[in-house]
Amino acid sequence: MNFSFWETDSWFSDIDYCIIGSGITGLNCALTLKKAKPSSKILILEKGILPEGASTKNAGFACFGSISEILDDLKSHSESEVVKLVEKRKKGLELLRKNLGDETIDFQQKKGYELFTLADEELYEECLQRIPEINELLRPVFPEDVFEVAENNFGFRQIQPRLIVNNFEGQIDTGKMMSALVKKAGESGIRILNAITVKSYKETAEGIEIITDKFNLKTSSLFIATNGFASRLGIEGVKPARAQVLVTKPINNLPFEGTFHLDKGYYYFRNIGNRVLFGGGRNLDFKGEETDEAGLTDLIQNRLKELLKTCILPDTEFEIQQSWSGTMGVGEQKNPVVKQIAENVYCGVRLGGMGIAIGSLVGKELAELALKS
Repeated sequence: MNFSFWETDSWFSDIDYCIIGSGITGLNCALTLKKAKPSSKILILEKGILPEGASTKNAGFACFGSISEILDDLKSHSESEVVKLVEKRKKGLELLRKNLGDETIDFQQKKGYELFTLADEELYEECLQRIPEINELLRPVFPEDVFEVAENNFGFRQIQPRLIVNNFEGQIDTGKMMSALVKKAGESGIRILNAITVKSYKETAEGIEIITDKFNLKTSSLFIATNGFASRLGIEGVKPARAQVLVTKPINNLPFEGTFHLDKGYYYFRNIGNRVLFGGGRNLDFKGEETDEAGLTDLIQNRLKELLKTCILPDTEFEIQQSWSGTMGVGEQKNPVVKQIAENVYCGVRLGGMGIAIGSLVGKELAELALKS
């Protein structure tokens, strides 16, 4: 590209920290670095016009795990590991709320509810039976009972008669969250360049050279915070997982508020005011949805609409306003990957669909990793 001296001098020279990805993790990493090193020059590169992963394309659940998810985690993690995972998610949410304020991100703690399909009788009974055990397991994190049972007073159909309530779950407006983070970054002197795709990087005697689709630049330290796109930069143990979502037009007298998990968490929905946001269905085509390409499929979109009509809003007329997809980063383990991968190169990825809960904390830990070395 044809840059002037002024552009080169102001934007591309003497960069102390360069971060790939302007989502919740990348921005929190940048803000932590700037707070510790106020005179540092920080540049964030983002391949989309807006963050292209999941930071503004998710459902806005301020959650840390439904009971069926926690029981599933106990099959592949020790009890102490599961407690640490939940604690990390809780701390991440607290950090997010502290950094930006509940009013700014429109945080509302309207509780979370897990629904079970009629075919899930065995899992439903197990979850009901193990509520006291899981509440006790989480006692070091929450002094009060997390889970309890409630009747289905929302008009849902084709599900088991009772719901399991998470008393501490909430919801946020992720558009407002990201706008506030971008504003905070700008006011701190952090630069963000959009529509720049990083193709690779290499270590040189002068630092790290970053090769993009438009130009090359050098930085003293590089941070990869691309989550679902991490494998494009050679980071192992993280694979993309596309999530498809839709939202309705406003509905008069919407019969519920809160966040809801259905069918082992593969479907999830919530109210946004008097609209319904509904997403999921990745389990219908795991292989097809293991992609970092944006897109929608008839298979999943039709299933979402069918469940809305038959199960969630059976007696309510509704229209779909829009649909979209986002990309998560997942792996065999639920713990995020926060590590040094080369001299002066660090990554904070694999948020496992819990970006709202742990993104702030992962960004902070990613920055601190470099500051300590």
